Amino acid sequence: MAPSSFAGPSEPGSVAGHRISRRNVLRGAAAGAGAVTLPALLAACGGGPGGDGKTVTMGSNASDPVPRKAFAEAFGAYGKQSAEGRKVKVNTVDHNTFQENINRYLQGQPDDVFMWFAGYRMQFFAKKGLLHDISDLWAGYKGFSQALEDQSTGEDGKQYLTPYYYYPWAVFHRKSLFRERGYQAPGTLDEYVALAKRMQKDKLVPIAFCDKDGWPAMGTFDYINMRTNGYEFHKNLMAGEEAWNSRQVKEVFDTWRRLLPYCQPDANGRTWQEAATSLQKRQTGMAVFGLPHPGQQFPESEQQDLDFFPFPVINPEHGQDAVEAPIDGYLLAKKSRNLKNDKTMESAKDLLKWLATGEAEDIYLRHDPNNIAVSSEADTSGYTPLQRKAVELVSGAKQISQFLDRDTRPDFSSTVMIPAIQRFIGDPKDVDGLVNDIERQKKTVFASG
Repeated sequence: MAPSSFAGPSEPGSVAGHRISRRNVLRGAAAGAGAVTLPALLAACGGGPGGDGKTVTMGSNASDPVPRKAFAEAFGAYGKQSAEGRKVKVNTVDHNTFQENINRYLQGQPDDVFMWFAGYRMQFFAKKGLLHDISDLWAGYKGFSQALEDQSTGEDGKQYLTPYYYYPWAVFHRKSLFRERGYQAPGTLDEYVALAKRMQKDKLVPIAFCDKDGWPAMGTFDYINMRTNGYEFHKNLMAGEEAWNSRQVKEVFDTWRRLLPYCQPDANGRTWQEAATSLQKRQTGMAVFGLPHPGQQFPESEQQDLDFFPFPVINPEHGQDAVEAPIDGYLLAKKSRNLKNDKTMESAKDLLKWLATGEAEDIYLRHDPNNIAVSSEADTSGYTPLQRKAVELVSGAKQISQFLDRDTRPDFSSTVMIPAIQRFIGDPKDVDGLVNDIERQKKTVFASG
């Protein structure tokens, strides 16, 4: 995903208590999945300062089975092609646990390389001095567009991230269900609502909906905002430069409130996996997700039945210009003890240079077809129809956003927006009170520097 950071999702009226229980649940989930738990994450580096010079430790948030296996294949391939005997030691942590504790992780004893996100979420930690500058590597990178370089660049003009893949968000559905029921992909919000009403008459829950993890519903907010007010307003709102209690933001929540009767109820208690599975089981008709989310819950035999359409038009002035397409990649942790050893730093940079190649992306995507390669040197001939459609969606966009919790300060997204959106989902009546509260907290957070 496009997950949250620092603090976990909180239910309205039970913020502190919910975070504690949430983290306990996550630790249990991590242990049950065979993932490294939080204490191991915060002390991930082994072998003392410098390590052995050839082993690069990798902090991974890829705890879900499909990406975890795909990364293992890619890192294994790196070791096999290394003439110097270099290899990658992967420390996998439950996805949400990793996101919620990233600040402590980077300021403690992080791995040499770790998985993270482009754009603001990278810039935030670069500005704090927690990342190594890799501008020297970028001078030799090939196959990356200027837009990718921009999203990998800090406020100081230096590059800090090696991009690896991206995935667009859209409205997903089953082709066979639409064909059997005679449903047509809607182009406008009114058509979207009309389709939802028709699905209700057909005894379907129209829209799969979830926010237990704290981040999934952000995608819906982003699209309603960009479709209503345009990308520039959305970008400025995320940067703290627009008021959350403005007429424009109130209109976003009012529009969202119009859609809630067609969404699965009790979304704050539902994980994204459960929502995606409901789509797979034909219990729901549509779902606003990123490409990997439904893909990971559909068995291979049903992958060809998965399809999507762009989030519908709300304001014709902005049409469907903007597409949400988060970029994931790799970064070097400044406080890694191992990277104080020149040989380990050389090995870590060698790994990044290899991961920046089309070959490395090809290996990963052969095992996880739910993402799209960022390198123009990657082999796309084996892409599924869904992947090719995703490429067309992004390539045709006039603007690309990174997701709410990546386009704004991580402390604002985690401590303000997660509970605010969950509060709205639980009780959508008091929009004025909600946006006034967000604006008040925003001023405090952004004033903290």
